[in-house]
Amino acid sequence: MKRIILLSVFGLGLVAPACNVNAAPCDTTSADYTHCIANLYRQPVAQWPAPTVDADVKWQEMAALPAHAPAPPDNPFTDAKAELGKKLFNDPKLSRSGQIACASCHEADMAFADGRRVSFGHDRQSGRRNAPSLVMSGYSQTLFWDGRGAGLEQQAMHPIIDPVEMAFDIPQLLQRLNSDAAYSAQFAQVFGPGPITQQNTAKALATFQRTLVTATRNTGFEQLLRGRPQRMNDEQLYGLHLFRTKARCMNCHFGPALSDEQFHNVGLSYYGRKYEDLGRYEVTGKPADVGAFRTPSLRLVSKTAPWMHNGLFVNMQGTLAFYNMGMPRPRPTAQQVNDPLFPSTSERLKALNMDKDELRALRSFLDTL
Repeated sequence: MKRIILLSVFGLGLVAPACNVNAAPCDTTSADYTHCIANLYRQPVAQWPAPTVDADVKWQEMAALPAHAPAPPDNPFTDAKAELGKKLFNDPKLSRSGQIACASCHEADMAFADGRRVSFGHDRQSGRRNAPSLVMSGYSQTLFWDGRGAGLEQQAMHPIIDPVEMAFDIPQLLQRLNSDAAYSAQFAQVFGPGPITQQNTAKALATFQRTLVTATRNTGFEQLLRGRPQRMNDEQLYGLHLFRTKARCMNCHFGPALSDEQFHNVGLSYYGRKYEDLGRYEVTGKPADVGAFRTPSLRLVSKTAPWMHNGLFVNMQGTLAFYNMGMPRPRPTAQQVNDPLFPSTSERLKALNMDKDELRALRSFLDTL
Protein backbone atom coordinates (compact mmCIF):
# COMPACT_ATOMS: atom_id res chain seq x y z
CA MET A 1 0.00 0.00 0.00
CA LYS A 2 1.34 3.41 -0.94
CA ARG A 3 2.55 5.43 2.06
CA ILE A 4 2.11 9.16 2.25
CA ILE A 5 2.72 11.83 4.84
CA LEU A 6 -0.61 13.31 5.89
CA LEU A 7 -0.15 16.92 6.97
CA SER A 8 -3.44 18.38 8.05
CA VAL A 9 -4.08 22.04 8.55
CA PHE A 10 -4.30 21.25 12.26
CA GLY A 11 -0.68 20.28 12.16
CA LEU A 12 0.14 16.70 13.10
CA GLY A 13 2.34 14.85 10.65
CA LEU A 14 2.02 11.06 10.65
CA VAL A 15 2.66 8.12 8.41
CA ALA A 16 -0.59 6.49 7.35
CA PRO A 17 -2.17 4.53 4.51
CA ALA A 18 -3.45 6.63 1.64
CA CYS A 19 -7.05 7.58 2.16
CA ASN A 20 -9.50 10.29 1.26
CA VAL A 21 -9.19 12.86 4.05
CA ASN A 22 -9.16 16.62 4.19
CA ALA A 23 -5.38 16.91 4.23
CA ALA A 24 -2.45 17.81 2.03
CA PRO A 25 -0.75 14.52 1.10
CA CYS A 26 2.95 14.33 0.31
CA ASP A 27 3.91 10.98 -1.18
CA THR A 28 7.25 9.89 0.30
CA THR A 29 8.00 7.85 -2.84
CA SER A 30 7.36 10.70 -5.24
CA ALA A 31 10.12 12.65 -6.98
CA ASP A 32 8.18 15.77 -5.95
CA TYR A 33 8.11 14.89 -2.25
CA THR A 34 10.59 17.61 -1.21
CA HIS A 35 8.73 20.22 -3.26
CA CYS A 36 5.43 19.11 -1.74
CA ILE A 37 6.80 19.46 1.78
CA ALA A 38 8.36 22.83 0.94
CA ASN A 39 5.03 24.19 -0.25
CA LEU A 40 3.46 23.41 3.11
CA TYR A 41 5.92 25.84 4.71
CA ARG A 42 5.20 28.53 2.14
CA GLN A 43 1.85 28.91 3.87
CA PRO A 44 1.32 31.19 6.91
CA VAL A 45 2.97 29.84 10.06
CA ALA A 46 -0.41 29.06 11.62
CA GLN A 47 -0.96 26.48 8.86
CA TRP A 48 2.39 24.72 9.20
CA PRO A 49 2.44 21.06 10.27
CA ALA A 50 2.95 20.75 14.02
CA PRO A 51 6.40 19.62 15.14
CA THR A 52 7.27 16.18 16.43
CA VAL A 53 8.37 16.70 20.04
CA ASP A 54 8.42 14.68 23.24
CA ALA A 55 5.16 14.69 25.19
CA ASP A 56 6.55 16.75 28.08
CA VAL A 57 7.95 19.55 25.92
CA LYS A 58 6.04 22.82 26.29
CA TRP A 59 6.98 24.13 22.89
CA GLN A 60 6.03 27.42 21.30
CA GLU A 61 5.63 28.08 17.61
CA MET A 62 8.35 29.88 15.71
CA ALA A 63 7.61 33.57 15.27
CA ALA A 64 8.96 36.75 13.71
CA LEU A 65 10.88 39.15 15.92
CA PRO A 66 9.88 42.69 16.95
CA ALA A 67 12.06 45.78 16.68
CA HIS A 68 13.49 45.02 20.11
CA ALA A 69 13.16 42.31 22.74
CA PRO A 70 10.60 42.82 25.53
CA ALA A 71 11.72 45.21 28.27
CA PRO A 72 10.90 44.84 31.98
CA PRO A 73 8.63 47.41 33.69
CA ASP A 74 11.50 48.88 35.72
CA ASN A 75 13.58 49.52 32.59
CA PRO A 76 11.22 50.65 29.80
CA PHE A 77 12.69 50.88 26.33
CA THR A 78 13.65 54.22 24.80
CA ASP A 79 15.76 54.95 21.74
CA ALA A 80 17.92 57.39 23.71
CA LYS A 81 18.68 54.74 26.33
CA ALA A 82 19.57 52.24 23.61
CA GLU A 83 21.96 54.75 22.01
CA LEU A 84 23.65 55.32 25.36
CA GLY A 85 23.93 51.57 25.84
CA LYS A 86 25.47 51.18 22.40
CA LYS A 87 28.11 53.77 23.26
CA LEU A 88 28.93 51.98 26.53
CA PHE A 89 28.99 48.58 24.82
CA ASN A 90 31.64 49.74 22.36
CA ASP A 91 33.72 51.78 24.81
CA PRO A 92 36.94 50.24 26.23
CA LYS A 93 36.68 52.69 29.14
CA LEU A 94 34.56 50.04 30.83
CA SER A 95 37.66 47.87 31.34
CA ARG A 96 40.53 48.30 33.76
CA SER A 97 43.10 48.55 30.97
CA GLY A 98 40.99 50.87 28.83
CA GLN A 99 41.59 48.48 25.94
CA ILE A 100 38.73 45.95 26.11
CA ALA A 101 35.11 46.73 25.34
CA CYS A 102 32.05 44.49 25.48
CA ALA A 103 32.30 44.53 21.69
CA SER A 104 35.77 42.99 21.86
CA CYS A 105 34.17 39.60 22.54
CA HIS A 106 30.81 40.30 20.90
CA GLU A 107 31.43 41.63 17.40
CA ALA A 108 28.54 42.85 15.28
CA ASP A 109 29.70 41.14 12.08
CA MET A 110 29.93 37.80 13.92
CA ALA A 111 26.38 37.91 15.28
CA PHE A 112 27.78 39.44 18.47
CA ALA A 113 30.05 36.47 19.18
CA ASP A 114 33.80 36.55 18.44
CA GLY A 115 34.74 33.52 16.35
CA ARG A 116 37.21 32.17 18.91
CA ARG A 117 37.05 28.88 20.82
CA VAL A 118 37.31 30.89 24.02
CA SER A 119 37.72 34.62 24.35
CA PHE A 120 40.73 36.43 25.72
CA GLY A 121 40.51 39.25 28.21
CA HIS A 122 42.62 41.33 30.58
CA ASP A 123 46.38 40.82 30.04
CA ARG A 124 45.47 38.39 27.22
CA GLN A 125 44.12 35.83 29.67
CA SER A 126 42.01 33.08 28.10
CA GLY A 127 38.47 32.58 29.33
CA ARG A 128 36.92 29.24 30.24
CA ARG A 129 34.07 29.22 27.76
CA ASN A 130 33.03 30.25 24.30
CA ALA A 131 31.53 33.74 23.99
CA PRO A 132 27.87 33.19 23.05
CA SER A 133 26.02 35.35 20.56
CA LEU A 134 24.11 38.20 22.20
CA VAL A 135 21.59 38.64 19.38
CA MET A 136 18.78 36.93 21.31
CA SER A 137 20.00 37.76 24.82
CA GLY A 138 16.99 39.98 25.37
CA TYR A 139 14.77 36.89 25.34
CA SER A 140 16.78 35.07 28.01
CA GLN A 141 15.66 34.85 31.61
CA THR A 142 19.12 33.60 32.61
CA LEU A 143 22.42 34.54 30.98
CA PHE A 144 25.79 32.87 30.51
CA TRP A 145 26.23 29.20 29.70
CA ASP A 146 25.59 28.26 33.33
CA GLY A 147 22.71 30.69 33.90
CA ARG A 148 24.36 32.66 36.67
CA GLY A 149 23.10 35.97 35.25
CA ALA A 150 19.49 36.63 36.22
CA GLY A 151 18.43 38.85 33.33
CA LEU A 152 20.27 41.42 31.24
CA GLU A 153 20.39 44.16 33.87
CA GLN A 154 22.00 41.85 36.42
CA GLN A 155 24.26 40.25 33.83
CA ALA A 156 25.69 43.51 32.52
CA MET A 157 28.21 44.03 35.30
CA HIS A 158 29.58 40.48 35.38
CA PRO A 159 32.12 40.81 32.54
CA ILE A 160 33.24 44.22 33.78
CA ILE A 161 34.30 42.92 37.22
CA ASP A 162 35.45 39.47 36.11
CA PRO A 163 39.24 39.34 36.70
CA VAL A 164 39.80 37.40 33.48
CA GLU A 165 37.57 39.51 31.26
CA MET A 166 37.58 43.28 31.89
CA ALA A 167 39.07 43.15 35.41
CA PHE A 168 37.59 46.44 36.61
CA ASP A 169 35.69 47.34 39.77
CA ILE A 170 32.47 49.28 40.06
CA PRO A 171 33.68 52.30 42.11
CA GLN A 172 36.53 52.98 39.67
CA LEU A 173 34.22 52.49 36.69
CA LEU A 174 31.72 55.01 38.06
CA GLN A 175 34.49 57.48 38.84
CA ARG A 176 35.75 57.19 35.26
CA LEU A 177 32.28 57.64 33.77
CA ASN A 178 31.30 60.54 36.06
CA SER A 179 34.49 62.40 35.17
CA ASP A 180 33.53 62.27 31.48
CA ALA A 181 31.43 65.34 30.63
CA ALA A 182 29.87 63.75 27.54
CA TYR A 183 28.71 60.70 29.51
CA SER A 184 27.39 62.86 32.35
CA ALA A 185 25.29 64.86 29.91
CA GLN A 186 24.00 61.78 28.08
CA PHE A 187 23.08 59.93 31.29
CA ALA A 188 21.27 63.04 32.55
CA GLN A 189 19.30 63.22 29.30
CA VAL A 190 18.22 59.57 29.63
CA PHE A 191 17.81 59.13 33.39
CA GLY A 192 17.51 62.66 34.76
CA PRO A 193 19.94 64.72 36.87
CA GLY A 194 22.32 63.09 39.31
CA PRO A 195 25.53 61.07 39.27
CA ILE A 196 25.98 58.07 37.00
CA THR A 197 25.12 54.90 38.91
CA GLN A 198 25.78 51.20 38.50
CA GLN A 199 22.06 50.54 38.08
CA ASN A 200 21.63 53.04 35.27
CA THR A 201 24.77 51.85 33.51
CA ALA A 202 23.40 48.31 33.57
CA LYS A 203 19.99 49.49 32.35
CA ALA A 204 21.52 51.27 29.37
CA LEU A 205 23.65 48.27 28.41
CA ALA A 206 20.66 45.94 28.73
CA THR A 207 18.49 48.22 26.60
CA PHE A 208 21.02 48.22 23.79
CA GLN A 209 21.28 44.44 23.89
CA ARG A 210 17.51 44.21 23.43
CA THR A 211 17.92 45.90 20.04
CA LEU A 212 20.28 43.26 18.70
CA VAL A 213 17.38 41.16 17.44
CA THR A 214 17.37 43.45 14.40
CA ALA A 215 20.51 41.65 13.18
CA THR A 216 18.19 38.84 12.04
CA ARG A 217 15.89 41.09 10.03
CA ASN A 218 17.18 40.20 6.58
CA THR A 219 17.67 36.46 7.02
CA GLY A 220 15.68 34.10 4.82
CA PHE A 221 14.07 32.54 7.89
CA GLU A 222 12.92 35.85 9.37
CA GLN A 223 11.49 36.85 5.99
CA LEU A 224 9.65 33.51 5.82
CA LEU A 225 8.11 34.15 9.24
CA ARG A 226 6.97 37.55 7.98
CA GLY A 227 5.08 35.95 5.11
CA ARG A 228 7.75 36.33 2.43
CA PRO A 229 8.93 32.78 1.56
CA GLN A 230 10.65 33.68 -1.71
CA ARG A 231 14.09 33.82 -0.05
CA MET A 232 14.03 30.11 0.82
CA ASN A 233 14.31 27.28 -1.71
CA ASP A 234 12.82 23.78 -1.57
CA GLU A 235 15.86 22.23 0.10
CA GLN A 236 15.94 24.86 2.84
CA LEU A 237 12.22 24.48 3.51
CA TYR A 238 12.58 20.71 3.59
CA GLY A 239 15.38 21.26 6.11
CA LEU A 240 12.94 23.31 8.19
CA HIS A 241 10.55 20.34 8.11
CA LEU A 242 13.32 18.00 9.27
CA PHE A 243 14.27 20.47 12.01
CA ARG A 244 10.70 20.26 13.28
CA THR A 245 10.33 16.48 12.90
CA LYS A 246 12.95 13.79 12.31
CA ALA A 247 15.92 15.82 13.54
CA ARG A 248 14.16 16.48 16.89
CA CYS A 249 15.59 20.00 17.04
CA MET A 250 12.34 21.54 18.27
CA ASN A 251 12.53 19.62 21.50
CA CYS A 252 14.96 22.35 22.60
CA HIS A 253 14.91 25.05 19.91
CA PHE A 254 11.52 26.72 19.47
CA GLY A 255 9.67 30.00 19.84
CA PRO A 256 10.89 33.37 18.50
CA ALA A 257 14.36 32.88 20.03
CA LEU A 258 14.73 29.20 19.00
CA SER A 259 15.63 28.21 22.56
CA ASP A 260 13.75 26.52 25.40
CA GLU A 261 15.81 28.52 27.94
CA GLN A 262 16.52 25.26 29.76
CA PHE A 263 19.75 23.49 30.68
CA HIS A 264 20.75 20.20 29.08
CA ASN A 265 23.73 17.86 29.21
CA VAL A 266 24.97 17.13 25.69
CA GLY A 267 27.77 14.81 26.81
CA LEU A 268 30.59 17.33 26.65
CA SER A 269 31.37 18.07 30.32
CA TYR A 270 34.67 16.11 30.28
CA TYR A 271 33.86 15.02 33.81
CA GLY A 272 36.96 13.89 35.70
CA ARG A 273 39.23 14.81 32.79
CA LYS A 274 41.18 17.75 31.45
CA TYR A 275 38.81 20.54 30.34
CA GLU A 276 36.18 19.45 32.88
CA ASP A 277 33.32 21.93 33.12
CA LEU A 278 30.47 21.23 35.53
CA GLY A 279 28.18 23.81 33.94
CA ARG A 280 24.92 24.66 35.71
CA TYR A 281 26.01 22.64 38.77
CA GLU A 282 28.46 25.42 39.65
CA VAL A 283 25.47 27.73 40.17
CA THR A 284 22.86 25.43 41.72
CA GLY A 285 24.91 22.70 43.43
CA LYS A 286 22.34 20.15 42.23
CA PRO A 287 23.77 16.81 41.07
CA ALA A 288 21.26 16.70 38.20
CA ASP A 289 22.85 19.89 36.81
CA VAL A 290 26.38 18.52 36.44
CA GLY A 291 27.48 19.14 32.86
CA ALA A 292 24.25 20.92 31.88
CA PHE A 293 24.43 24.13 29.86
CA ARG A 294 21.84 26.64 28.68
CA THR A 295 20.28 26.00 25.29
CA PRO A 296 21.63 28.71 22.98
CA SER A 297 19.48 30.43 20.40
CA LEU A 298 20.08 29.25 16.85
CA ARG A 299 19.36 32.61 15.27
CA LEU A 300 22.32 33.49 12.98
CA VAL A 301 23.95 30.21 14.00
CA SER A 302 25.96 30.02 10.76
CA LYS A 303 27.90 33.11 11.90
CA THR A 304 28.69 31.98 15.44
CA ALA A 305 31.21 29.15 15.01
CA PRO A 306 32.86 27.55 16.87
CA TRP A 307 29.93 26.11 18.80
CA MET A 308 29.19 24.61 22.23
CA HIS A 309 30.20 26.01 25.60
CA ASN A 310 33.81 25.04 24.98
CA GLY A 311 34.00 25.98 21.29
CA LEU A 312 34.68 22.33 20.44
CA PHE A 313 32.81 22.14 17.13
CA VAL A 314 34.36 24.22 14.36
CA ASN A 315 32.22 23.27 11.37
CA MET A 316 28.53 22.58 10.90
CA GLN A 317 28.99 19.25 9.13
CA GLY A 318 30.82 17.79 12.11
CA THR A 319 28.34 19.30 14.55
CA LEU A 320 25.38 17.71 12.78
CA ALA A 321 27.22 14.38 12.61
CA PHE A 322 27.50 14.36 16.41
CA TYR A 323 23.82 15.15 16.84
CA ASN A 324 22.91 12.52 14.25
CA MET A 325 24.58 9.84 16.37
CA GLY A 326 22.88 11.08 19.56
CA MET A 327 25.91 12.91 21.01
CA PRO A 328 28.52 11.32 23.31
CA ARG A 329 27.41 9.20 26.26
CA PRO A 330 30.44 8.93 28.55
CA ARG A 331 30.71 5.85 30.73
CA PRO A 332 32.11 5.98 34.27
CA THR A 333 35.49 4.51 35.00
CA ALA A 334 35.81 1.88 37.73
CA GLN A 335 36.56 4.69 40.19
CA GLN A 336 33.47 6.66 39.10
CA VAL A 337 30.84 3.90 39.18
CA ASN A 338 29.43 5.06 42.52
CA ASP A 339 30.08 8.76 41.98
CA PRO A 340 26.75 10.56 42.61
CA LEU A 341 27.89 13.47 40.45
CA PHE A 342 28.74 11.46 37.34
CA PRO A 343 26.72 13.19 34.61
CA SER A 344 24.33 11.61 32.12
CA THR A 345 23.68 12.86 28.61
CA SER A 346 20.15 14.17 28.18
CA GLU A 347 17.50 11.72 27.01
CA ARG A 348 16.31 14.41 24.62
CA LEU A 349 19.26 13.38 22.46
CA LYS A 350 18.75 10.24 20.41
CA ALA A 351 20.30 8.67 17.33
CA LEU A 352 18.53 10.22 14.35
CA ASN A 353 19.64 8.01 11.46
CA MET A 354 19.45 10.87 9.00
CA ASP A 355 20.94 10.21 5.58
CA LYS A 356 23.35 12.53 3.77
CA ASP A 357 20.59 14.26 1.80
CA GLU A 358 18.63 14.97 4.95
CA LEU A 359 21.73 16.29 6.72
CA ARG A 360 22.47 18.53 3.74
CA ALA A 361 18.92 19.88 3.78
CA LEU A 362 19.06 20.50 7.54
CA ARG A 363 22.33 22.36 7.18
CA SER A 364 20.88 24.36 4.30
CA PHE A 365 18.01 25.43 6.55
CA LEU A 366 20.34 26.38 9.41
CA ASP A 367 22.16 28.70 7.01
CA THR A 368 18.94 30.73 6.64
CA LEU A 369 18.60 31.45 10.35
